[in-house]
Amino acid sequence: MRIENSFIPVRGVGERTERNLWRAGSTHWDEFDASLVGAKTGDRIETFIADAAAHLDDGNSRFFDDCFPSGERWRLYENFRDETCFFDIETTGLSPERDSVTTVSFYQDGETTTLVSGEDLTVDALREQFADAKLIATFNGARFDVPFLETSFDVSIDVPHVDLMYPCRTLDLTGGLKQIEKDVGIDRDRPDISGRDAVRLWREYERGDQSSLDTLVSYNREDAVNLERLMETVTGRLHDRACEGLDADLG
Repeated sequence: MRIENSFIPVRGVGERTERNLWRAGSTHWDEFDASLVGAKTGDRIETFIADAAAHLDDGNSRFFDDCFPSGERWRLYENFRDETCFFDIETTGLSPERDSVTTVSFYQDGETTTLVSGEDLTVDALREQFADAKLIATFNGARFDVPFLETSFDVSIDVPHVDLMYPCRTLDLTGGLKQIEKDVGIDRDRPDISGRDAVRLWREYERGDQSSLDTLVSYNREDAVNLERLMETVTGRLHDRACEGLDADLG
């Protein structure tokens, strides 16, 4: 599913109207037939297509973040795949006012970077990681990772965001990230550790055990990398669900 397959951002167009357009052969903006809808809706769609095409050419993901319904923002991924920044944080607790960020791992376009507290985890380093991202992806990051970083480092992470926890729920995939990974067949190379283990490893590192930091970083990096695999699975399933029963090809 690509942005250009989508009509649902237009006022007055819901899932049923969009599916009817697809079923009638209007599966892409270039194929839109205004006679398939009412005059006012047709005008709105044509105006949207003209505006959206220009923003898409400019790589303006924020435009689509604003106009897509929140439950449909997963559709941005295919267009901004190479500029999607997957990231995950580890902390010493759950409160950004009392606790600290220990490591942050980023995965974008095949490259993984981990920032470590006391070494290279700085405001400037965080800003650099997000600078080229057109889309960010997390698991439970809207409630945890993003506000924790913003509070801890006084930064604003103003990038369109797909929190995979919510599209997972749409697909009846519930529980934590590790459970959902198991449910969709994503294997891990290393034994699972809990959030409590992550705190313990950091405390051991603070007492001089470098191997504990190595384990924590490895765990954190795998979390970030596996988010891409989960995104691929989730968007694929949502695409199939949106197209269920249609003869039209939205690929």
